[in-house]
Amino acid sequence: MRRISAWLGLALGGVGMLIAIAQGAETGRLIFLSTQLRPIEEAQKMRNLILKGFPQAVDYITEQPQQFPVRIKAEERSGTHRIDVVGALHGELQSLVPLGALVALDDLAGKLTDRKISDRLLTLGKFSTAHQLYIPWMQASYIMVANKLALPYLPNGADLDALSYDQLALWAGALQQKTGKRLLGLPAGPRGLIHRFFEGFLYPSYTGGVVVPFRSAAAEAMWTQFASLWKSVNPNSTRYDFMQQPLLSGDVWIGFDHIARVLDALRQKPDEFVAFPAPAGPKGRGYMPVLAGLAVLEGAPDMNGAMALIDYLSQPRTQVATARSVGFFPVVKTELPPDLRPAAAAIEKMQSATDALLALLPIGLGERAGEFDKVFTDTFQLVVLRGQNPRAVLDREAETLNRLMSETNAPCWQPDPPSSGACQAQ
Repeated sequence: MRRISAWLGLALGGVGMLIAIAQGAETGRLIFLSTQLRPIEEAQKMRNLILKGFPQAVDYITEQPQQFPVRIKAEERSGTHRIDVVGALHGELQSLVPLGALVALDDLAGKLTDRKISDRLLTLGKFSTAHQLYIPWMQASYIMVANKLALPYLPNGADLDALSYDQLALWAGALQQKTGKRLLGLPAGPRGLIHRFFEGFLYPSYTGGVVVPFRSAAAEAMWTQFASLWKSVNPNSTRYDFMQQPLLSGDVWIGFDHIARVLDALRQKPDEFVAFPAPAGPKGRGYMPVLAGLAVLEGAPDMNGAMALIDYLSQPRTQVATARSVGFFPVVKTELPPDLRPAAAAIEKMQSATDALLALLPIGLGERAGEFDKVFTDTFQLVVLRGQNPRAVLDREAETLNRLMSETNAPCWQPDPPSSGACQAQ
């Protein structure tokens, strides 16, 4: 029954979206379909604050990442084009390249040179082609936040901006010993982003990769150490979706999360919290940047309006408004207000660290990206929460992972080495 209810929910949601898109197209409003800023609160801020200054009416419609390529493929097959602009993560947009669904934005990119978007971000938007297929829209990452009450318990000689996972474990253990409380928190709730912690931070830091070394000896040692660290993690972490609430309540003194999910704590009580980079492991300081882009679909009904909307969303004041409203930071060069600078500084320190190890979001999995995340959350639940043997769990889950990668034919992405075919756990 739960499966039927979930299917009906998706089906009805899809019908509602199709009606909204059709109505928007009929009334001459721009249709902006986005996988980002989906929560109701964020979507309302997008509609009522960020898009407020744009002179043309826009219907901002959100879509689940798994359904995003399905929706675009359906529009391509039907030959009826209603969507003008799409906003999605780098990897989500890449799935549209083989379809030939994206308009080249070379002329628009030339007009936006005064925005000083970095060459590195613009290059990503070309997908190894000669053309600009998306314009960078907004960026974020994941950071650590600590209550300043926790700082006296740091291990001797530890540098908050260059912390290791071993030092984090000592720090959390000292807090538990001195206060009698488990004050380290991780977003392992039903809507939490703990899977990104494994995919973008822990695995790269300990193994140097994600898929290829999934069941390596280094991965086995990593899970064993993480299970030990979990003994100092607040047990309510399995219910935490956003870390800013437990940080503000004092239930957690050290937390990890997406910057948008801890930003309220930093802004509400700037004198009580400090932001800092994620820790490093034996292979480096793994970190996962989150880059969203704006693209125009072939056959867009209002090509000029679509270009104007992308121009508007990349203006410095709009970019700052986006950062203030939803916690995604500018891709253009602009001055940030004081309340956003600590979080931005933590990201910059992490990305510029000498041991920084970039880990991209999963690429090439399309509507099956959720299955990839599930491999990591299942491994976490079995090894850490249920105490099963890491080697046995990794061997079983690696088979599931390899089957998924083979069926989607998804090649390796950073920090794994390039592959000639589907990426595989060795």
